[in-house]
Amino acid sequence: MLGAKQVSVPNRLLAALPRKDYQKLLPVLEPVKMAFEAVLYEPHAQIRHVYFPNDCFVSMLTTVDDDRAAEVGLIGSEGMIGVPVALGIAASPFRAVVQGGGTAMRMKIADFRRNFSNSTALRRELFLFTHLLMIQIAQTAACNRFHVVTQRMARWLLMTRDRVNSNEFRITQEFLALMLGVRRVCVTVAAGKLQERKLIGYRRGTITILDHSGLVAAACGCYKTVKDIYTKAQA
Repeated sequence: MLGAKQVSVPNRLLAALPRKDYQKLLPVLEPVKMAFEAVLYEPHAQIRHVYFPNDCFVSMLTTVDDDRAAEVGLIGSEGMIGVPVALGIAASPFRAVVQGGGTAMRMKIADFRRNFSNSTALRRELFLFTHLLMIQIAQTAACNRFHVVTQRMARWLLMTRDRVNSNEFRITQEFLALMLGVRRVCVTVAAGKLQERKLIGYRRGTITILDHSGLVAAACGCYKTVKDIYTKAQA
């Protein structure tokens, strides 16, 4: 992302800020643990904190009814949870669920608004991240409409790998079905195909990516499209 003097912090959005801007945030940034499957926001509920993930990642889910939802965005250390607040909106349009446990830096809304108003650099980074997130959401919508489950699963696994910086992470088939907006049986079939090709391993709720380049080839073009845009913007 844009920004001059880099700061050695896990969250890349905060790290892109000039040192003086980041230091002004330190007194109001609170380290918190992010538990797997914890719900940070519900749709239309008031946002009370924004979160800057360090080594966790959070899914943004859009709900169709009480029983069905699908992931439209995935946010990790590259960004912030609570983007609507930067746009002057106090409520979340999505359900935000911690998908990979870890840690984050949390800030109260009043503190965020004050610093957002006073820091040109923070506004610049958040507007850029918001733009990138909109691209991801739009591409995910198209992907869910036009691509088969196996391609979509490969894309999702690669996006997750990029955020945890590891080829191994915890996920249940039930949760993966929720992320992709499909039935569990569809996830079982898709995962089986990827395992047969020796691209992934799956055991006791843990997925291991065995062949990264092969998984990229198995994924739809949506993964590379979004990744290339993010990479270029963060250069």
